[in-house]
Amino acid sequence: MTTPEEERRVQDAVRRHARTRAFAEAEDVISAVLSDPGVQEARERVEAAETELGLELQARLQLFQDRYDQAVAEGDADGLSGLCAGKHGRWGRICVLPDEHETSMEEPHWGRNSEGRPIAWVGSAPDDW
Repeated sequence: MTTPEEERRVQDAVRRHARTRAFAEAEDVISAVLSDPGVQEARERVEAAETELGLELQARLQLFQDRYDQAVAEGDADGLSGLCAGKHGRWGRICVLPDEHETSMEEPHWGRNSEGRPIAWVGSAPDDW
């Protein structure tokens, strides 16, 4: 006969196994989709357009990047907290514009990509393909 504690441990193990399997299956599907040549081509075209737009906006928006860099260097939490809430740092992009810029300034997200080049993008969808 099993104790309630053993039963709980078994149920927890079954849940962990199901979750791990579901994540592995999802990763396989995502990898298959992202490796498709059409998707790869679309990604390259989007990256080129974002880089071009980032360069076009650099003269007007570089001041925001400078403010961001200074706030990071000084550890200015107040300065950083007023920036765009839609951080994309996980994918190598951090928007340096003020919070709610998309509606008030009608600007896309703008900052630098992981290689340090100016980049502009719309929305908050992951760009890690």
